[in-house]
Amino acid sequence: MWPNGSSLGPCLRPTNITLEERRLIASPWFAASFCLVGLASNLLALSVLVSARQGSSHARSSFLTFLCGLVITDFMGLLVTGTIVVSQHAALFDWQAVDPGCSLCHFMGVIMVFFGLCPLLLGAAMASERYLGITRPFSRPAASSQRRAWTTVGLVWAAALALGLLPLLGVGRYTVQYPGSWCFLTLGAEPGDVAFGLLFTLLGSLSVGLSFLLNTISVATLCHVYHGQEAAQQRPRDCEVEMMAQLTGIMVVASICWMPLLVFIAQTVLRSPPAMSPTGQLSRATEKQLLIYLRVATWNQILDPWVYILFRRVVIRRLHPRLSTRPRSLSLQPQLTRRSTMQ
Repeated sequence: MWPNGSSLGPCLRPTNITLEERRLIASPWFAASFCLVGLASNLLALSVLVSARQGSSHARSSFLTFLCGLVITDFMGLLVTGTIVVSQHAALFDWQAVDPGCSLCHFMGVIMVFFGLCPLLLGAAMASERYLGITRPFSRPAASSQRRAWTTVGLVWAAALALGLLPLLGVGRYTVQYPGSWCFLTLGAEPGDVAFGLLFTLLGSLSVGLSFLLNTISVATLCHVYHGQEAAQQRPRDCEVEMMAQLTGIMVVASICWMPLLVFIAQTVLRSPPAMSPTGQLSRATEKQLLIYLRVATWNQILDPWVYILFRRVVIRRLHPRLSTRPRSLSLQPQLTRRSTMQ
């Protein structure tokens, strides 16, 4: 509980927003429309994924499994958080009246961290899977690729959930954020708040960095094989190029959407003097910045499915018909094997 705020719950910080300001910005239509667009996008991507998995190769089936996990995560994140945000708009951001015990706030804080980290961690897992599939195509049994992929997705979900539960165990706090429609980690100077904020930022940034490194190596390997001496006889398969194009797009979207928020969190919790007062107040400028960066990060859940929908061979060939006239490409694996036997 905040000092000098005995009437407030443990998740309610003193704010200087007036009732009139709440009424001016409490229209639920924008939040509801934003959520509906995201849900429809993810449902469309999921239907395309289900049809694409039929008859796909082992390598592509594993990649599509990761994509299914990503789309399901994005869909559930928009559904759950959107429902809470829209309901708070309807209640004029009076969180204390709706949730005096802060149970809903703690739940939303957990799912905000969970659904925020999952796309970044899944992006790193997909980059690792493609890196091994391209550079070491025979290092793992193909028959278990799909089961292994679902296991990895489950481990990612478990890791993100474990991190999200830390504030409930005393490491950091979840509090209501401006304008009163959502809960997130606290940008305070308390040791627990700083530790949790930096841990969230570090894990998200490392996921983006690992994705960038592994995707760069994978793309370089594909380009080397594609333009090698035997390029006329042995080119990478179209599906391998397609998967890397989709994965690169997912990485770029995640970096653009999430890095501003991650950097802002680290800068704020490390600021000296502290950005948050001892009574739990933040300046209006800091609160609005956090809200803007959070909205930018939320676009990741809407853009992810469109990366897959638009970066498919069918769509690309319609946009560039000349790509469909080049000779059919063969597997990448035999050339990598031939090269390894010659060394």
